[in-house]
Parts: sequence; structure tokens; C-alpha cells
Amino acid sequence: MAKIIEIKQLRTGSLTRLAGTETLTGIHKRDIESAYLGENGLSDDQQGDKRHHGGPEKALHHFASDHYIRLQTSLPAPASAHCLPGAFGENLVTEGFTESDVCAGDIYEFGEAIIQVSQPRQPCWRLNLRFGIPDMSRRLQRSLRTGWYYRVLQPGMVCKEDSLILKERPHEDWPLSRILSVLYENTMDKSALTNMAEMKELSPNLRYLAKQRLETQQVENWEGRLFGPTPLKQGGAIGP
Repeated sequence: MAKIIEIKQLRTGSLTRLAGTETLTGIHKRDIESAYLGENGLSDDQQGDKRHHGGPEKALHHFASDHYIRLQTSLPAPASAHCLPGAFGENLVTEGFTESDVCAGDIYEFGEAIIQVSQPRQPCWRLNLRFGIPDMSRRLQRSLRTGWYYRVLQPGMVCKEDSLILKERPHEDWPLSRILSVLYENTMDKSALTNMAEMKELSPNLRYLAKQRLETQQVENWEGRLFGPTPLKQGGAIGP
């Protein structure tokens, strides 16, 4: 069970205007030494859209730095130059730790806090503005390398010298890479959706999504989340 992940950076951000628009964002975060981690996230960390970012089920955001090399080589300039740790607004920066290594419901000790993996990130249209690529959100979704969120089971002080120490893994057969595949590739896998709908450690919104697919036999419309007010102008994919 012992698995220890070293934290490379701990990051928080204040609200700024996104890409010269009136859209507020907290994606531009800075490396800090320490912070208090409460049920809604790190002290002094802000989100521009509290309906879809932050809150108890998305208190802490983690993106695998291992993905940045692929992004640097697959995205056009100048977006590729932005692909350095912190580019996706992550609070935690690590190495050697991806969606294939993290399972739904994993519980980690982090400094004084205890955190639990709640869901993978569902990319939204703000990434299109952030990277200057009209379909960046869809590219990231198709790559199945989206990052993930934690809920806070026990608040406490955390610092970047701390590590993530795996304490419990209730669903070892459900890495986030599998959940992402069900969300965006094998979208009507009835058995998998049934399991997800019943997985109490998974965030309520994803459990509801799974239930809705089972009831309606249809996949929800992603267009509003992926593109919002930004029209689609180009296609593309992030490399395999």
C-alpha cells in the first residue's frame, strides 16, 4: 500500500482577466511555500467560476507534469511555450504520477491534511482562451489526460516539502484513466456506468452523469462545457 509522491510545487492564484477578455480566472497560480487547506481549497486560492471550479468536491487540483513534454511537441506555437508546470492552474505539481497511477477514492495524507480523489477534471472552454486554441478543451478531453481533483477529509496546514502518502485505495480496479475512458470513449458501457453510479467515493456530479446515461441511453451534450462563448474554428488532437 505504501506509495509516497513528492510534491515539487504548491500553487495558488488570485483572480485576473483571461486572455484580454472580461472573463475572470484563477488559473495563473504562483509557487508558494505553505498554506492552510480547508474543505474549499487552499487559503488565498481563487476561482473565476465557483459553479464549476473549486468547492468541496474540487478543493485541490492536480495535473501530471509528465504530460507537458507531449503538449510541447503537439501544440502549435505560441501555446506550446506555455506548457510548463502550472499551465493548467494546478495546485499540486509532481512527477511520475498520472491518471493511470491514481484511483477513484484514493485517500492521501498531505501534511496535516487528509485528502481523497473525487473525480478527473472535465475540461472547459476557459482552456481555449488560456492557450489561444479554439478547441483546446476538446483536445485535452480526447487525450484522456485531464488532471484530477481532491476533496478534503481533514483540513490542515500543507507545504511543498510535504509528500502525498497513500493511506487507502478502495477501488484499485478503477484508475482515473479508466473513468476517463468511460466518460469520453466507451461512453455507453452499461456495466461500467452502473459501477460508477454506485461508487460513493466518486463526486456526486459524475455519479449523476452515469445514472442519466443509464436512464436516457444517451450521452450528455458536451458543447457548452467545451466551447462556451468561444466558437469552434479548428480541429486537432494532442498526440498519443
